[in-house]
Amino acid sequence: MSIIYVLIPIAILFVIIAIGIFFWAVKSEQFSDLNKQGHSILFDDDKAHTGDKSVKPSNNKSNNDN
Repeated sequence: MSIIYVLIPIAILFVIIAIGIFFWAVKSEQFSDLNKQGHSILFDDDKAHTGDKSVKPSNNKSNNDN
């Protein structure tokens, strides 16, 4: 029964920490745009393709076509 005197303060401490983290997230606008991440996987972003170093086919005609 004496363990309850330890568990209740620990539980209250966890609740206070969770509430603090929640208010920090709201204050730093973590929940301001909930649809952004859902839409970002559906549409390609031009910025993501700027690092693409794929080789484009050349338009030069070879002289092998005699």
